[in-house]
Amino acid sequence: MTEGGAIRGRGWFERTGLYAMPLYLGILFLAGSLTPSLIPRDWLVQGILGGLVMAVGYLIGRFAIALWRLLELPEVQGRPAVWARGILGVPTAVVLAICLSAARGWQNSIRAPMGMELVETSHTPQMLALAVAVFIFLVLVGYLLQWVFNRVRLRLYRYMPARTADVAGFLLTSLILIVLARDGVLNRVIDGLDSSVTLAQRLFDDAPAPPRARNLTGGAASLVNWGALGQPGRDYILNGPTAGDIATFTGRDARTPIRVYVGRAQADTPQERADLALAELIRQGGFDREVLIVAMPTGTGWMDPGAVDPVEYMHGGDIATVAVQYSYLQSPLALILETRSGLDQAEALISTIHTHWRTLPRDARPRLYMHGLSLGAWSSMHGTDLFTLLDDPIDGALWAGPPFPSVRWQHVVASRNAGSPFIVPLLGDGRLIRFASHYQDAGGSEGWGDMRIVYLQYSSDPIVFFSPTSLFSAPQWMREAPGPDVSSQMRFIPVVTQLQLAVDMALANTAPDGHGHAYYAPDYIGPWVAVTDPADWTETDTTRLIAHCDAGFQQGCGHVRTR
Repeated sequence: MTEGGAIRGRGWFERTGLYAMPLYLGILFLAGSLTPSLIPRDWLVQGILGGLVMAVGYLIGRFAIALWRLLELPEVQGRPAVWARGILGVPTAVVLAICLSAARGWQNSIRAPMGMELVETSHTPQMLALAVAVFIFLVLVGYLLQWVFNRVRLRLYRYMPARTADVAGFLLTSLILIVLARDGVLNRVIDGLDSSVTLAQRLFDDAPAPPRARNLTGGAASLVNWGALGQPGRDYILNGPTAGDIATFTGRDARTPIRVYVGRAQADTPQERADLALAELIRQGGFDREVLIVAMPTGTGWMDPGAVDPVEYMHGGDIATVAVQYSYLQSPLALILETRSGLDQAEALISTIHTHWRTLPRDARPRLYMHGLSLGAWSSMHGTDLFTLLDDPIDGALWAGPPFPSVRWQHVVASRNAGSPFIVPLLGDGRLIRFASHYQDAGGSEGWGDMRIVYLQYSSDPIVFFSPTSLFSAPQWMREAPGPDVSSQMRFIPVVTQLQLAVDMALANTAPDGHGHAYYAPDYIGPWVAVTDPADWTETDTTRLIAHCDAGFQQGCGHVRTR
């Protein structure tokens, strides 16, 4: 065949730079992305996800063709190739049409178990237009990278064999891309994030006037600088329940809980911040309370009132909580960009508090517990070195929404009893570790050993159940019966499901309270009862506190404290 005949035989797709088979694979990936995952998606998110998944499918197809040709395997050409493209295009279009028609129902199969309003349309035209636009953009980026690669390797042909030049050209192109992304894009993004989140924290000169109360962190007699607390810290200090709030609920005398918080801007190192937290806790009398909780906040420094307020109510306010901020970024960004910050701060804070606590007489010191939500849970688990604490162990811990990278959580789940569900495992006889969810509490305060550890996790939480190793095989939890708020129509699709779950992680906090990564105050109550075993607490008290928190827990159970 002549060169011109070969070009004509390649067909329209190849002449435009696209390949039919990779494009068909991309379309099938797009169709697969319409299936349900853990978190509901609107048409805008679906369009972006669909374009991304389509581009990944196309890239895989192009890679397969390149590998086929590298191995010099025979190819179908001419009229048979045209017929093959036409024949395979028909079922591809049918699959896409079926998935588009089912998309609304699939999304509603996620929304209904979460109690969300059902959607009446999936906005198919808008979604498809966006998906195609995203796909075209990503393909153009790919061709730009290929152009750079070709220019680099052609220059290298002058100095080395072709295959060596190809490998060296690929490595050099990758290095150029990494340098540009790091120095030209990533650093600007990080600088922009630093500027925006620091502004949102309202530090130092931007801070409101400090409270006059001497018994508050950041107040008139405090060792902590009010301006360095940051807005999350100030909200936490001022918005907890007072002795009056608690007494009104319990009908008994109560104390105002102690809340100690140290902002990241307070000192340069984790240990300095931990030392200051200890000094402030001692100043406020935290070690004289019945219960002491060492809590790690989320990435921004936020302390969930839904987690802290209930346990303060159930102990009549005879409780102190100490926390230290380690980042200004949202937890997913802090996990990627400041991986060590939370871990180092947790190690310093927990070690410092525990070292002082163990010097106190056993009959005159508070019961000591650990707590964290999301990235705070991961940090707290990392900082709670159980082997170091064996000679004088803590009393327990409640960790909510533990992120999937946590090695300790992974080991615990891997140690579950045979036949125990992955989403709410059973370990041994439940004397040391128990799991709780939105539909299952921790089993009450009976049957425990000396230490009590509870993991609170929702079956629809992608932050917990994302699995980096499940690109081509379904994660364990997808091989079992779905949780109560997980779509029964969710199916594993290689590569596609992984990308769906990655998007789910970004959307995890958009789920309704009690689903996804939006942990809900009433769901903390049972686990806290199981872990801390409050005196004279009854099932009726639990029911009343759930109702109390459920009635107004967007801002917590308490009120703004006296400034």
